[in-house]
Order: sequence, then C-alpha cells, then structure tokens
Amino acid sequence: MTTTVLLVDDHPVVRSGLRSVLDTDTVRVVGEAATGEEAIALAGHLRPDVVLCDLRLGAGIDGIRTTAALRRLDPAPAVLILTTFDRDAEILGAIEAGAAGYLLKDVAPEVIIDGIRRAHAGETILSPELAARVLQGMRNPLPKLTDREVEVLRLLATGAANREIAKALFVTEATVKSHIAHIFTKLDVDSRSRAIHVAQQVGLL
Repeated sequence: MTTTVLLVDDHPVVRSGLRSVLDTDTVRVVGEAATGEEAIALAGHLRPDVVLCDLRLGAGIDGIRTTAALRRLDPAPAVLILTTFDRDAEILGAIEAGAAGYLLKDVAPEVIIDGIRRAHAGETILSPELAARVLQGMRNPLPKLTDREVEVLRLLATGAANREIAKALFVTEATVKSHIAHIFTKLDVDSRSRAIHVAQQVGLL
C-alpha cells in the first residue's frame, strides 16, 4: 500500500531533497507547501495520508499551529514533525497539537520513511530520549508566561536595562519591575541571568 505525503518546509532545497529520497514504492509525495497556511489549503484539497512538517516556517503560522489546524480537517492527515529544533517546549507543543511523532533532520532517510508509514498506521514516532522528555514535560508543565512577560524576557535577553525595556514597550519602569518579579517567580529564579538561562532551556526563548 502506498502512503501519500504532503511536504511542508519553507526551504525549496529541503523540499526537493526530501522528495528525491521519499518517493519510493511505498511512499508518494503528492504536494509541497512553503507555509502553514498553504499546507492547510493543500491538505484539504489533496487529502494526503501524512503531512511531513517543519516547526519553523518563516512568515505566517508555525508548525505547531499548522499541526493543530491539520488535525481538525476531515479527514485529518497524520502529522509527522521533521525539524532541526529539539527544545522541550517545541516537542511537547507539537505532541499536544496532535502530531504523530517528532524526528530530527539528521536521521537517515529510511528512518523518515519508516516514520511516515508508522504515522499512517496510527503509531507514535518518538525516539526513547524524546519520549522521556515529553513524559517529563507532561509531569512538570512549563511555566505559563503572559505575552507581555515574554516580551520583557526577550528584551532582558538582549541586555536591555529596565529603562530601555520601559521605553520599548511604552510602559513605566515600575511596570517593568513588576513584570520581572512575576517572571522570576514563575521561573523560580532570582536573577536575570538565571531567568534567561531557564527560559532558553525550556524553549521560551
């Protein structure tokens, strides 16, 4: 039985390379998309069995939101994430959005082909290491920062002082200090450097 696949990656060279190694007796690439929006439209039209999707798609929605939208289609394709990013937040986010599995781009072509077939069969595709990290993430949910707290955190990561952050966000320095205090509490840290380090570790930055 042939499994039909839609490729979603914002790099044409990557899509071309994937098509060349995936088109086999058991896998057939039926379409390509460069953005999440294009992937959703094409999936609704082509009805692939599996969508092989990157996490970072440049402009527009990312791979996690694309996955969630694809899984709401009827019929819904299986979604297999293929990416270079392996931060815990992204892995957990993709699985929670409904992805059948998560592979890194440095795996051999036969691993991707096997993953596609298994995703089509309804299996979950995760290496033992990634599976352990997903389980750990579910046991210890990531801290929930507000959009404004994330903005403050990103500016902190640039080395900006409170006054500079206040100017950039059009708020008072007192408001910035309040946001930083909330960030420290949520991340369980006591310094800017620790906040940035923890945020990077869990994929918030």
